[in-house]
Amino acid sequence: MSSALIRNSIRFFLLAIMQVLIFKRVAFNWGDFAFIHFLVYPLFIIMLPIKMPRPLVIFLGFLIGIFVDLFYDSPGVHASAGVFTGYARGLILDLLEPYEGYNTNDSPTIETMGISWFMSYSSIILGLHLFYYFSVEAFSFVYIFEIVMNTIFSFIASFIILMLYLLIFRPKR
Repeated sequence: MSSALIRNSIRFFLLAIMQVLIFKRVAFNWGDFAFIHFLVYPLFIIMLPIKMPRPLVIFLGFLIGIFVDLFYDSPGVHASAGVFTGYARGLILDLLEPYEGYNTNDSPTIETMGISWFMSYSSIILGLHLFYYFSVEAFSFVYIFEIVMNTIFSFIASFIILMLYLLIFRPKR
């Protein structure tokens, strides 16, 4: 087995377990203000190797999403958001590709790409993931205020947690 496969398998299970055992139970409700949700599992999709084939990224996004759906009792919402994020990831990587291109074995990390590039990349993907997730969850743009508020506040909270995760574990690849 290659080290990339082992590393990504561990990341899959670690993030999925953290999502369903820790962050599912964390809720911030101040009266009618219930817009903060922690979603950390998109980091798995964000950190996959850059040159991984798009169909495989989409499939892995589906797998982590369906795993989270099993524990959240949300039939397919996380899986749908994972598939969308897996597809959008390739487009975002193409959009942010450096002039000299990517190394074939790199994963998008702070160490390999730099903090500025990584924060741009991960914030775009996380923002798209959250907006899509809350849109599918509401299933109507009648609730656009709630969708936007959930997206903004959940983005801030989730992005802080993702950066803390990256500072603690310091993935090199």
